[in-house]
Amino acid sequence: MEVSDPFFWILFHGVIITFLLIDLRHYRHVEMSFRDSLKWVLIWVSIGLSFSVIIFHNYGVDEFIKYITAYVTEYLLSMDNVFVFLAIFTYFAVPYNARPLVLFLGIIFAALFRATFIIVGVTLLQTYHWMVYVFGAVLIYSGYKMAKGGAESVDPGKNRVVQFAKKFLPLTHEYEGQKFIVKRSSSRFFTPLILVLIAIETTDIMFAFDSVPAVLAITREFFTAYTSNIMAILGLRSLYFLLEHGVRRLKNLGKGLAVYLVYLGIAFLLTAFEIDIPSWVSLAIIGTILLWAYLTSRGEAE
Repeated sequence: MEVSDPFFWILFHGVIITFLLIDLRHYRHVEMSFRDSLKWVLIWVSIGLSFSVIIFHNYGVDEFIKYITAYVTEYLLSMDNVFVFLAIFTYFAVPYNARPLVLFLGIIFAALFRATFIIVGVTLLQTYHWMVYVFGAVLIYSGYKMAKGGAESVDPGKNRVVQFAKKFLPLTHEYEGQKFIVKRSSSRFFTPLILVLIAIETTDIMFAFDSVPAVLAITREFFTAYTSNIMAILGLRSLYFLLEHGVRRLKNLGKGLAVYLVYLGIAFLLTAFEIDIPSWVSLAIIGTILLWAYLTSRGEAE
């Protein structure tokens, strides 16, 4: 089946939705154990990497390498998302039984945001040559921000959208399980869970501004860029619960990713002068950074 076939896209999204529903049903009301979290992280990563076979079949070796590179890059960048989710849930004191549903909705909206941004990004790059400089600058600045603290500098209490919602939405003071709206007498009120969802979604938009230019620096092929993003965020819920159990094996990952984003920004800018860095170089760099982060973080832990 060719990727240009509309039926392929229907099938692809049908499979993704099925995976998400399986994930939601299995962990909707209980907290994930460490073993379950690790098992599902491995399952989702295996599925994400296995999808590269379809890329190879339709686009060849070079795009296959770009998909692997884009997938690994987006998955590692997603870890920053997860640390922010941890901060948001802690700040709002979200009950454990409500977290899986919020994460599920967060992933759905993240997929929609990134799909939109990728379509817009590819269109802008094809229409305006000078957008190469804009995207390159965004990546370099994103690398700088990550080096200065990244996710650690995000304060849910200063989220302006959340502050606005607090002023104008009728809110209860207590959570009601996984409910976003409850009825009191003859009126309906939002629970604090709506503020958590707003915080998660505005954070998703913020991270999309970083991750989309990163994937477009690796490949301009919409199919590769889009599917690598979707596959990378597919296992975010499991990754969240794994990191929540205190797995901090990659403490120095943020520093390595900061360097990598700057590299991608420079590579993006070089394309304006028709200088293309081979795709295997980006894959080798992200692999080296991951190995370095693991070895140095392990050394500090010991």
